[in-house]
Amino acid sequence: MSAIALRRRTLPGFGLTMGLTLTWLSVIILIPLAGLFLKSLELSPEQFWAILSSRRTLNALRVSFGLAFAAACVNLVMGSIIVWALVRYRFPGRRIFDAIVDVPFALPTAVAGVALSSLFAEKGWLGAPLAALGIKVAFTPVGIFVAMIFIGIPFVVRTVQPVLQDLDPEIEEAAGSLGASRWQTIVRVILPSLAPALLTGLALAFARAVGEYGSIIFIAGNLPNVSEIAPLLIVIRLSEFRYADATAIAVVMLVVSFVIIFAVNRLQRWAQDRIPMH
Repeated sequence: MSAIALRRRTLPGFGLTMGLTLTWLSVIILIPLAGLFLKSLELSPEQFWAILSSRRTLNALRVSFGLAFAAACVNLVMGSIIVWALVRYRFPGRRIFDAIVDVPFALPTAVAGVALSSLFAEKGWLGAPLAALGIKVAFTPVGIFVAMIFIGIPFVVRTVQPVLQDLDPEIEEAAGSLGASRWQTIVRVILPSLAPALLTGLALAFARAVGEYGSIIFIAGNLPNVSEIAPLLIVIRLSEFRYADATAIAVVMLVVSFVIIFAVNRLQRWAQDRIPMH
């Protein structure tokens, strides 16, 4: 039996399934995005540029994208360490710690924001000792950074964890038996195998942090040009009934996020093609 015939038998109703898939994606994703771009066309090029080049908009975009990328990089490093501990070691309470990783997924963003702001306030459990050292977290850009790390860490852990679980420890032992040091084994054996998953986790954590709103506004302080994120500025413009302005900012965020994620996915594809899987 040919492969095509087998595929037809194992996937009956392909036309109906594909039609429903395209219809659902169009209604949920494509049509809203198209409406976003069409709304922005109400502005002339001069008006569009004036909105984007304003000091407040540029600072909001800088805070959102800059801190999101920094938080994603931190999550990449710390998430990899967490994954290594959860997969390679057996210790009491390991399953509890493994479940704790998913808390940012299940926790409402507003609850997370209130908890973080209370914890890192100047009189909070962590904020008080930090304030004694002259470090203020809550209601500053540092608080935004902390919130972005909090909501992004599960994406790295859950993306890399199954790949590391499938990586046979015997490969590391074989590298050691051939004379490779522990550092050489990590750099030449483990990291190349995890590279595509690490890049995917980085992209997901970055995308999540850029679009985060609920958990950030409670700890950010929301001062224009200081600690105001782009999603908050969009909400402010909507409350002012300046829909075209809000749409222009949203379009820029969408385009920049898409370009960055596309670049990371291309890098991931390159890693899959060039780096042998073990």
